[in-house]
Amino acid sequence: MDDRVKNLDTPKKCEVFAKNALLKDREDLAKQAKERAIELKAEDYGAETLAEREAIKAVYAYEEVLSARNGKKTRASRTWPMIQKYGIINAIERAVDRKAETKGYTALLEMGLEAYAFEAVILRYPELFSESAVEISQRRMSEWKENV
Repeated sequence: MDDRVKNLDTPKKCEVFAKNALLKDREDLAKQAKERAIELKAEDYGAETLAEREAIKAVYAYEEVLSARNGKKTRASRTWPMIQKYGIINAIERAVDRKAETKGYTALLEMGLEAYAFEAVILRYPELFSESAVEISQRRMSEWKENV
């Protein structure tokens, strides 16, 4: 990560930096600034474990995608209540452990943020999730890689 991006200390500063980077055709720096904003927001959330922090990063990354798509700040309005009700890890599992795939992956891929997909988080911490959620995540990630 570029030192200028590492030194950004608020999500707002990251947002401004990303916009300026895009004006100068520096998509690489804009992506880094977006990732830094996600990191800062996740730190502020107060997740207790690394896996929870990565799951929260995934939610914030998805919000970045929604906001870009909608042209205005957009919250993950179904995900946050699930997190409040079931906890971070259980909410992510519930989101993935369905027949229909999560909507976010394709959009995350388009923005270069595919590592933030819930399925990717599950595969990095398989011991925290059910066998079913891990199998679904493996299958989806394989399918997505084949279709890229």
